[in-house]
Amino acid sequence: MSAATEPQTSPVPLSTAPPGSLHTAPPLRRRRALDWRLRFASLSLIWGFSFLLIKVGTNGYAPFQVTFGRLLFGTLVLAVAIAWKRDRLPSGARTWGHLAVSALLLNALPFSLFAYSELTIPSTLAGICNATSPLWGMALSLVALSEDRPTRRRVAGLGLGFLGVLTVLGAWQGFHGLDAAGTTMALLASLSYPIGWIYIRRTLAGSSHSNLSLTGAQLLLATAQLAVVTPLFTTLPTHFPLVPLLAIIALGTLGTGLALLIQYGLVAEVGPTTAQMVTYFIPVIATAAGVAILGESLAWSTPVGAVIVLAGAALTQSRPARPAKPTRPKP
Repeated sequence: MSAATEPQTSPVPLSTAPPGSLHTAPPLRRRRALDWRLRFASLSLIWGFSFLLIKVGTNGYAPFQVTFGRLLFGTLVLAVAIAWKRDRLPSGARTWGHLAVSALLLNALPFSLFAYSELTIPSTLAGICNATSPLWGMALSLVALSEDRPTRRRVAGLGLGFLGVLTVLGAWQGFHGLDAAGTTMALLASLSYPIGWIYIRRTLAGSSHSNLSLTGAQLLLATAQLAVVTPLFTTLPTHFPLVPLLAIIALGTLGTGLALLIQYGLVAEVGPTTAQMVTYFIPVIATAAGVAILGESLAWSTPVGAVIVLAGAALTQSRPARPAKPTRPKP
């Protein structure tokens, strides 16, 4: 978001926020040098490949170390952006307290859960589990947010989406061959995002600080949280495998830092409704990358279930068409 653009204060709908970010309404649109479609495609690829990068990173480092590196490099990218735009970090103990909670729910916890889950499940499954986040968000918002009313369309979308989850997991086979712990952690990670979004809407919606400032502070706090936790549960590596290290650097700089900057630019230019469509490309790219590059196996139920999940998520986010205003007959 440009430093010259005044931040808006009203919140964006729950599902439009990118994973691990704060969200307020988009600023006024401005033309960009790079066409938004190219940036949309780039964001889809970056977030889709993030699950592959997590898998590669955990091949050489502990999950907490992968998460700490991801947050550290992502924070550095946003710090550079804040300095470039001459923005400032937010002030006030109350704001920083709420940001500490959002850092846990939107960054430290879900990033760590995904890293641990990919020790035992394929990156393809982790990417598909991430696609359930809009479903969890809609279910929670119907309970926690008074402005979100249940409708037949939303209820049908939720039911269809969770049917897709059962299809992905092979419920009719008794979840045979599925690592329950890893899958549960991936699903809990996707659940953590909407919990964090609802918390932000209740506490920091209407903040006068810019999205860039708030998210930079949020990532900084999440990095500090992992800096405390990581030494308690891991030991310093005796050697540093190069390929996993490069994967972690790419995961932080591209999959966290740069991706958030691209996302905010898209929301500012084309609006949240169009920008949120990236959600439906992430599991497709994650699955393709896992199969093509990592050689992960793919049962028929995985892509079929993923399509059902995405269809349900899309249905929960759709809105019925407004009836056209009657036109007065000409005299």
